[in-house]
Amino acid sequence: MIVVAVVGPTATGKSDLALDLAAALGPGGPAAGGPVRGRAPAEIVNADAYQLYRGMDIGTAKVPRDERRGIAHHELDVLDPHEDSSVARYQSAARADLDAIGERGARAVVVGGSGLYVRALLDEMNFPGTDPAIRSGLEDRAEREGRRALHAELARRDPAAAEAIGPANTRRIVRALEVIEITGAPYTANLPRQQYVRPAVQIGLDCDRATLDARVEARVAHMWDAGLVDEVRRLASPEQGGTGPGLGTTAARAVGYAEILAWFRGELGEDDARTAITANTRRLARKQMGWFGRDPRVHWLDAGSPTLLDDALAVVAAADAGSLPRPGEGPVRRTLGA
Repeated sequence: MIVVAVVGPTATGKSDLALDLAAALGPGGPAAGGPVRGRAPAEIVNADAYQLYRGMDIGTAKVPRDERRGIAHHELDVLDPHEDSSVARYQSAARADLDAIGERGARAVVVGGSGLYVRALLDEMNFPGTDPAIRSGLEDRAEREGRRALHAELARRDPAAAEAIGPANTRRIVRALEVIEITGAPYTANLPRQQYVRPAVQIGLDCDRATLDARVEARVAHMWDAGLVDEVRRLASPEQGGTGPGLGTTAARAVGYAEILAWFRGELGEDDARTAITANTRRLARKQMGWFGRDPRVHWLDAGSPTLLDDALAVVAAADAGSLPRPGEGPVRRTLGA
């Protein structure tokens, strides 16, 4: 069964559409034509890097448990805030979720705006390990022979990687040679490709800049009123200005949390922190649109359309029927990433 992914910038209503799709694609939903014996309920798989964390609820716009309509959600609340997230760990766990959902005969609806996590789940993307001995040896060679010597070796072993990396980035040259040594394959063979590992369709939500900016401002106001500051204080350690166990390196970088932590440290005032959250959320939305906008496989819909669910279901039906245009052939509407 084709995996449905709802992607796009923050504050466009991805979670709401994912819930609507999961309900519609379930056994009693309109897309099923009424109750269907044997059809399993659809299930949702999170692809937002910060919704993985327990307790980071308000600032990540996590759907409260009592508003999930009884629909199973996966990859929510699987890490403590002091832990650092790993795309490789997420890929392994979330792909296992997709396997299990498929074995139950259910439809998986992936939702999130973390582009790398979406790609890691849906696309061909490998994460070669590391070898401290190999890396140390390469770093020693870079010191003795110079990075240009290593770059020349990379050019012999993987010309495409050498051209992409250039001779000035020692760290990336070392990593590329390390991967070649570990895998026995060119470094470029391990780079992500826009190739689904299982049948999938991506639905992107988009809206014009002014509308998105207004949505972001409203979202930040709602989060502030809902207790975002108290949430950060409960999670942050005393050294971070809070009363909790502490936020790790990854969690502390999340928009909404980083700015309040800066306020706690005395680097920003309260009003400045709130203003910074709004500005950085807008910046994040632009970045997300740039990421997803470069993927020609995304089928873009107007987030404010009164027929949004019907439009999304039509995309899913076309994907199921194999009648969607191939990448680059269909119209791709872009307003934010242009």
